[in-house]
Amino acid sequence: MPVEKNVFGEELQTCSTSPMTGFYRDGCCRTGPEDLGLHVVCTEVTERFLEFSKARGNDLTTPNAVYDFPGLKPGDRWCICALRWREALEDGYAPPVILASTHESVLEIVSLEDLKKYALDLA
Repeated sequence: MPVEKNVFGEELQTCSTSPMTGFYRDGCCRTGPEDLGLHVVCTEVTERFLEFSKARGNDLTTPNAVYDFPGLKPGDRWCICALRWREALEDGYAPPVILASTHESVLEIVSLEDLKKYALDLA
């Protein structure tokens, strides 16, 4: 399996194992042909973002055993869809991101410049 890359072209780092995140539930914001939502942005979710997402029809706070989903609380790290992050950015609700754990494919949808404005892992 090829090494997945982050937005810096470096090896993709783990986003979260508690809760276990990623489309493939392996802790990483990897993507593949089955991932139609492009769950590639590693975020630290905020109360404002969780409310925004719920208002858009995606309740991230309620557990769902069918999808092995624990339900999120503010401060949890989670791989979210690139288009949802861009939508949240445009509406003023974008959560912070962890760039080392965000997959390079997001750059097709969001600029690195915009991501850097919300980065938790830049000095």
